[in-house]
Amino acid sequence: MNKKLQDKNQHISLSEVHETVIVPPRGSSWRSWLAITGPALMVAVGYMDPGNWATDIAGGSRYNYTLIWVLLMANMMAVLLQSLAARLGIVSRRDLAQINHEEYHPAVNIPLYILAEIAITACDLAEVIGSAIALQLLFGLPLMYGVVLTALDTFLLLLLSHVGIRKLESVVIALVGTIGVAFLIEIFLGQPDWGGIVRGFVPSLPDATALYISIGILGATVMPHNLYLHSSLVQTRKIGRKPDEIWDHIRWNNIDTTVALNLAFFVNAAILVMAASVFYRNGYFQVAEIQDAYHLLEPILGAAIAPVAFAIALLASGQSSTITGTLAGQIIMEGYLNLRIRPWLRRVITRLLAIVPAIAVIAYYGENSTGAMLVLSQVILSLQLPFAIIPLIHAVADRKRMGEFTIRPWLQTLAWLVAAIIVSLNVKLIIDQITQWLAGAGSRAWILQVTIIPFTIALGLLLIYITVHPWLKERNLRTTKLRSDGVHRELVQGVQKLTQPQAYKRVAIALDFSGSEKKLLEESLRFIDKRKTEVWLLHVVESPVARTLGTEAEDRETETDQQRLEQLSNIMKKDGISVQSRLGAGNPVSQLAGMINELKVELVIVGSHGHAGVSDLIHGSVINDLRHHVQANVMIIPIAQRNSKDSASVS
Repeated sequence: MNKKLQDKNQHISLSEVHETVIVPPRGSSWRSWLAITGPALMVAVGYMDPGNWATDIAGGSRYNYTLIWVLLMANMMAVLLQSLAARLGIVSRRDLAQINHEEYHPAVNIPLYILAEIAITACDLAEVIGSAIALQLLFGLPLMYGVVLTALDTFLLLLLSHVGIRKLESVVIALVGTIGVAFLIEIFLGQPDWGGIVRGFVPSLPDATALYISIGILGATVMPHNLYLHSSLVQTRKIGRKPDEIWDHIRWNNIDTTVALNLAFFVNAAILVMAASVFYRNGYFQVAEIQDAYHLLEPILGAAIAPVAFAIALLASGQSSTITGTLAGQIIMEGYLNLRIRPWLRRVITRLLAIVPAIAVIAYYGENSTGAMLVLSQVILSLQLPFAIIPLIHAVADRKRMGEFTIRPWLQTLAWLVAAIIVSLNVKLIIDQITQWLAGAGSRAWILQVTIIPFTIALGLLLIYITVHPWLKERNLRTTKLRSDGVHRELVQGVQKLTQPQAYKRVAIALDFSGSEKKLLEESLRFIDKRKTEVWLLHVVESPVARTLGTEAEDRETETDQQRLEQLSNIMKKDGISVQSRLGAGNPVSQLAGMINELKVELVIVGSHGHAGVSDLIHGSVINDLRHHVQANVMIIPIAQRNSKDSASVS
């Protein structure tokens, strides 16, 4: 790979498969469908992972068909939210993690990243336990050994990652097909009450446990990491950038999302219906463990194939979910931290974060604790949902980012209604759970009061911030514009003559390497006298390694940025300009201000990408902050965001 392509790959999501599938601009609808379909099916896998099995089996065995309406509601929410995630990726060519990295301050992005990683770990925990249970049921392998053995699928995924995104999608589709066939067998043998199924679509919650299981079903269906994943996977398709081509791609992806997630709904409904028709009907109301479900199937149904099909489907579910969970983890780490590590290392980290708690719980509580762990993992996913949904809605409702593809007001209202329902259910769950813990803690209640309660309040404040921040920023920009329109309308008095000032002797140009360096440098030439002006090219590295070790860091981002500075300096020197460069590391505003003041620069030239007037300098820092920390004049140049042609020309 040449250097130009390497530099470009720093800024795109899943660079190894980005735009590797070409969508024909013209041709039959069938060809377009075949080219576009795939991302939604990859996402749908997460909606039928082992965590869903636990919540669906618990709901069906305890409440018969009563909670089918929860599955339907969760699926409708999922179709809406995944369609919005796909639209964001198609239009902006950015994934949700990258959008949040640009939109929010680093102090907010760090907890958002941690919460996203917790969601990935919870999801992976379900996959680890599900695969281990399947291995135990099929081959008699002890559960502890099965959990450890699941670490080896890291190498399977590494192998699959080299065959291309289409072949990877084919493997996942084959696994999904296996799950579907297995549960058709279970439904046929179970002979469900179809009238009871229809009545199950009438909303009702029999008791508080039903609410807990319902929220678990919601978390198992609408999964936060899938929103990150979908916004990235749609970028594997190379499409035209004309408005009508983008609209066509959005429509096709909406169809793809609806079909794929309805397939996932039927699989989840089949699991719940199987549990209701087999266990609830025969008086087994407390079947929450997948192992118990497996062992009861043959005696109740009288067919040896029933438990075998059940275990095979479970193994296929765990392995298919592993693939998509790993991709989501890579997207989240690269998007939030701008940090790329080898895929196998990322996979090992994710899997270890899931294996360690699984081994600890099994060792302490025994193998019968897996059902509770699976349900808890899905409740954790549900609690993380608002921190992914709310930024997503803000992003697709941002006209500056989405242009004519901004979602309509009625769709915004519907999306916010979904977010409100999820947040309300989560608030009720948290209050009920903390109240229960406090009541049972007795004299140790103070421990919860100084740990869990402050942590919960902090999460609530974070949620409020990410909700209102984009609105307040937009309101402040409108206010600033209105004020500026009314200033300086009066006639200037007492001005008789203007004096031509001397050319600037020292000019600094702050580069953020967003892809618009050519435009910024060309505009800067207006303020440079080749005979008298000394130019400094400045850049601040924000990678975690550079923040810790400073400019002595030897991570990939620091080395690449240093090479870029030298390359741009050489280009300007060939044009007869006296130019030097300097690289900083850490907080962009403080680092830039320190370099500018030390160099005694007279003029600082920075680029504004147009997201929010005078904001978005160097990975989201604010230009206003820089202006108040330097003694030099600050010139703001509007530049187009991520202009790949300009970047290629400079390179």
